[in-house]
Amino acid sequence: MSEIMIVDDDIHIGNMLEETLHAEGYLTLRAFSGTEALMLLESRRPDLILLDLMLPGLSGEDLLPKIEGIPVIVVSAKADVSSKVGLLLGGAVDYVTKPFDISELLARIAVALRQSHSAKSGVISACGLTLDTDILTVTAGDTDIRLTRTECAILKLLMQNEGTPVGRSAILDRISADTPDCTERSLKQHVSNIRRKLQAADGEDHIEAVYGIGFMIK
Repeated sequence: MSEIMIVDDDIHIGNMLEETLHAEGYLTLRAFSGTEALMLLESRRPDLILLDLMLPGLSGEDLLPKIEGIPVIVVSAKADVSSKVGLLLGGAVDYVTKPFDISELLARIAVALRQSHSAKSGVISACGLTLDTDILTVTAGDTDIRLTRTECAILKLLMQNEGTPVGRSAILDRISADTPDCTERSLKQHVSNIRRKLQAADGEDHIEAVYGIGFMIK
């Protein structure tokens, strides 16, 4: 049974979310400020976090970079595109604008949890590709392609953010622990190598360079 942390200082919204999530079979954990959430995360590890931005103490924007290995859906009244893009590039898996339709939010939660559970198993599927991070292999069409550890880490991150551009700095930050050989200078070449291998297998150009941002799998 998945546990979801609700980080929101609005008691009414928090109560509504908690009641709805319980009805759907989820466990919940509440935090009313970014500071409280950070303290709870020292001893608890929920499966997903619903994060408001305008919080007392530590803001949602400041809390997000401190969350590692847990999918975060931002739920905020901030509706401008720049805020959404910045937070998605900064590590959030999704962004839902208040006021929201609860059925849509539940669907987005289900998708995020499914992707997270799939990633933990070592196998990720997106855009007609299946990546097995345990054996460093991606399947495109009927062809199995061997990847380097760095190529696998980059492709995994892009597949986890299917359809969303991932910034160059975000890629380097997220994979740095496992792939110290990947630098700002070499990143473009690693991505080029992945594109070439995938295109040779199924004839499709799966990775798009997004000007001024980074890369996106499509």
